[in-house]
Amino acid sequence: MQRLMFWCAQAAAAACVSAFLVACGSGETAPGTVRLALTDAPACGLDQVNVSIERVRVNRNADANENSTGWTDMRLNPARRIDLLKLGNGVLEELGQLSLPAGRYAQLRLVLAANGSGTPANSVVPADGTETALDISAVEKSGISVAYQFSVAEDKVTDVLFDFDACRSVAPSGSEGYVLKPAVKVVPRSGATITGYVDASLSGVTVSAQKGGVEARATVADANGRFVIAFLDAAQSPYDVVFSAAGRATAVVAAVPVTSSAGAELSRIDAPLTLPAATDRSVSGTVGPTAARSTAVVRARQVIGSAGQVEVSRANVNSTTGGYSVSLPTAQPRLAAYSTRLPLSFNGAGIAGQYVLDASADGYLAQLETVDLTSSSMTWNVTLSRQ
Repeated sequence: MQRLMFWCAQAAAAACVSAFLVACGSGETAPGTVRLALTDAPACGLDQVNVSIERVRVNRNADANENSTGWTDMRLNPARRIDLLKLGNGVLEELGQLSLPAGRYAQLRLVLAANGSGTPANSVVPADGTETALDISAVEKSGISVAYQFSVAEDKVTDVLFDFDACRSVAPSGSEGYVLKPAVKVVPRSGATITGYVDASLSGVTVSAQKGGVEARATVADANGRFVIAFLDAAQSPYDVVFSAAGRATAVVAAVPVTSSAGAELSRIDAPLTLPAATDRSVSGTVGPTAARSTAVVRARQVIGSAGQVEVSRANVNSTTGGYSVSLPTAQPRLAAYSTRLPLSFNGAGIAGQYVLDASADGYLAQLETVDLTSSSMTWNVTLSRQ
């Protein structure tokens, strides 16, 4: 992945110079600098997720809409087309630097370029599929709003690192389409890191750092089995690290401690972690009502020893049909306690094939269902109720 540092103060683009003058010509205190960058978590069953960022906007007011006053813009000219799936394993894309008056800020927006004709500015390439335009109509005019409070100090650099989660942000729509329902947050650029290796013969191993069964950050091991979970909030330490892959038993390393200055290593290249083979079975069905489908998601969680409940799989609901499907291993999961002495020792933990499903959507009450997949796949149809 090519990294590009875009220095706003030195840019030749007239739009960037204009943004600089807006920020610095107000007669306020000496400006500070915001350094903007982008990273990603893994996508679900996709080969590419392309977004074209046209502008980054900053406002002091957390409640400002796209037409409010007080916005300062950094324009990327031309718009930057980024494949989010190339930003895993600690890689980030530098977007640029923006000069702002010193003070407190509370909202950022990522504005995407319109798809237009020809090759779409924003697109999805399914695994072994054809590039398809990504429907961004929900955010095309407003941009993607990210609530985040931060301070800009005089003559200082403040980092803002966007975590654009492709897996959570792309949902199927109809029979062949995809729609953007953005899941973007800010993570610490100077955060903690968890590293290691899985068996390189295994493909598509997802490694996630979780807290209380909620994923904080995740990545996919590369072709050499190397994984790097970067930009973790050390204040939330320790994390449970969950390993999952198609046709493999789930494995968990419990209570992995990290600090901003000292990460954690879970395995080395000469003794990589492996996942035993397992039979996968599925839970599928539909989620309603229709109004809930644009934000609906189904999560599958499992209780695994001292780690408690962890998320093993999830699926965004089809925004048109309401359909979903999650594939889950029926083998008993494996658990290891964290230790600085490697290799770690894993043992069976939890009940094989038993999961708790959680269907939820914005503005609706979540519904739970316990399923046992030891003998067969299952269907679970659910209708959510308004809060």
